[in-house]
Amino acid sequence: MADQTFVAAPPASAVETLADRANWRRWWPDLQLTVVEDRGDKGFRWTVDGRLTGTSEVWLEEALDGFILHYFLHCEPADPAAPSPEAGRAYFNWLADENKRRRVAGKAMSFELRDRLDRDRAPGERPAHVEVAAR
Repeated sequence: MADQTFVAAPPASAVETLADRANWRRWWPDLQLTVVEDRGDKGFRWTVDGRLTGTSEVWLEEALDGFILHYFLHCEPADPAAPSPEAGRAYFNWLADENKRRRVAGKAMSFELRDRLDRDRAPGERPAHVEVAAR
C-alpha cells in the first residue's frame, strides 16, 4: 500500500514526531517496528512484525513550501487467525478488510502529523517558514 499527503511545513519539523516510538505504538498497535534506516529529515524505514510481516517507510520529500509525506507498507499477513488462501472468499474478504484498516491507519497518521505541524496556518495562507520575496 502507498499513500501521500502534502504538509506545509519544513520536513525537519516532522522528525521528532516520527521518531517517537510511543506514536508508532499508537498508530500501529498490533505491529512491531524495527528501524532499518533513520534517514533524518527524509524519514524512516522499518521492518514490520506482528499481525503483518514485511517493511514500511515514511519518506519526507521536499516540495513547494513544505513536503510530501509518502507512506509505504509492504507486508504479508502473519495473523494466525487469518483465513488461509484456500478459504477462498473468506480469505479475500479478510485481505480487503485488512487493507482498508491499514489505509485508514496510514491516513490517520499523516493527517495527525499534518494537523500538528500546520495547525496555525489558515487555508491559503503562506506557511510561517516561507519568506516573502521582496518586490
